[in-house]
Amino acid sequence: MLSTEQIIAVMSAQGLRITDQRRTLAKLFAERDGYLTPKDVYDYMCKQYSGLSFDTVYRNLRVMEELGAIEQIVFEDGLKFRASCNSEGYHHHHLICLQCQKTYPIHFCPMPLTDAPEEFQVVKHKFEVFGYCKDCRRDGTVEKEKAAQQSGGS
Repeated sequence: MLSTEQIIAVMSAQGLRITDQRRTLAKLFAERDGYLTPKDVYDYMCKQYSGLSFDTVYRNLRVMEELGAIEQIVFEDGLKFRASCNSEGYHHHHLICLQCQKTYPIHFCPMPLTDAPEEFQVVKHKFEVFGYCKDCRRDGTVEKEKAAQQSGGS
């Protein structure tokens, strides 16, 4: 995962002005292992910057994602962000645990295996696989969730 300094460097290299708020965002993402919802980020930022609007936070998340400083993943419960792991220096995709959100890289890109028609020009793609890691399976979390769903609980 990118460090605070690396996230700032990515934004700066693309000509983005580095404000105190953007430094705070970079630090937040660099210090968190998991994914954050836009609301999580907004709540955190509002503690430090009174009067900050949700639109401002969301706009900064979008810009940071477009520049490659953070990654965006769509989970079943909505959109989430985390620091980019592109410090590894190569294009890759992810396996993501639905319980703990631990993320593992997939060390190849399946895009060449697709059967996109010749007349279709791919300009961007994402590939994530969701499941449960060995720790979440081992501690019974997955089984407990399945049992709760089958009994009508939440």
